[in-house]
Amino acid sequence: MTPLIKELLKLPPDSREVTVCGWVRTKRELKNITFLEVNDGSCMASIQCAFALSPDGAYGGNAKALGAIGTGASVEVRGKLVPSPASGQPVEVAASSAVLVGDAPGSANAAEDARGGPSYPLQKKRHSLEFLREIPHLRPRTNTFGAVARVRSRIAFAVHEFFQERGYQYIHTPIITASDAEGAGSMFQVTTLDLAALARSGKEVDYSGDFFGRRTGLTVSGQLEAETYATALSRVYTFGPTFRAENSNTTRHLAEFWMIEPETAFTRLEGNMDLAEDFLKYIFGKALNECGAELEFFDARIQKGIIETLQQVVESRFSRITYTDAVKELEKAGASGTSFEFKPYWGCDLQSEHEKYLTGTAAKGPVIVTDYPAEIKAFYMKQNDDG
Repeated sequence: MTPLIKELLKLPPDSREVTVCGWVRTKRELKNITFLEVNDGSCMASIQCAFALSPDGAYGGNAKALGAIGTGASVEVRGKLVPSPASGQPVEVAASSAVLVGDAPGSANAAEDARGGPSYPLQKKRHSLEFLREIPHLRPRTNTFGAVARVRSRIAFAVHEFFQERGYQYIHTPIITASDAEGAGSMFQVTTLDLAALARSGKEVDYSGDFFGRRTGLTVSGQLEAETYATALSRVYTFGPTFRAENSNTTRHLAEFWMIEPETAFTRLEGNMDLAEDFLKYIFGKALNECGAELEFFDARIQKGIIETLQQVVESRFSRITYTDAVKELEKAGASGTSFEFKPYWGCDLQSEHEKYLTGTAAKGPVIVTDYPAEIKAFYMKQNDDG
């Protein structure tokens, strides 16, 4: 297999022969040299491949290939790894050959588009997420989506590292189920029945003829299965897709997401809080230490201050407060002039604005709230001695 660009960028510029495979980000043509900036998605950085004009004026037999190569083209470039005179990159490729893999896409250059070819839509500029939704087959090539994919990949692996290092067993829970866990959310229905035909007939739905013989849906949680396995394996965790059919268009609601659910036998609430705190610090630490370029990009282009926020979480001690004391803190804030859309009172479920005040103003850091009223928690929660 040819080396990835992230591996090539770490090598010394010792004129070794290398092969670069990837997609052209930009193409620059000067009087005696042509530059291809090639990226393969393995890292934020691209590698520069320089083609010097040969004495016969034919780029050493590469003129035809270079003429067809434009932005977005899939290429295989061979050459020597040499020091780069350009700032910001230690090495570049003094190219000797170029091969266009497959067909050349349309150019991002308007003059070349006039020749009749389709325009390659990803030019070297910032594109809106709305625009990228129109080209889902190409958006993974953008810095944003590439960075998200690399960070998510590393963090997913870190999830398994964290639990495996602590003796947890990874279990796979059903994706199709008849259980809605503790009523966590509306379920997407799964059926083999012809619902359109049933609607036309006016008959009631008879699930005895369905594949499973009863109403089923996509899972909202693997929690109940994990709890069962915890009573046999002591420490287990799930990490897989879950689905919620709630009609809530907020940043906290997704129709599909991956959820992590550990279940631990023979532990107490304090141990559970320790595990949650250790987990978040471990995951954030992995991101900071191993996804630096991607986080710097996020910090500059997506969410200013995200690096500082993650560092503060890793370095802080999570505050722990009872629900009763939390409500007292919120009520005191309200009496002092803090405006809440939802008035806090003992017995209410804490809203986002309440959580934001507790973390951002009261504790100035992460907060774990315990000892909620039994009436607003699920049926299986262990009650305190006072009920």
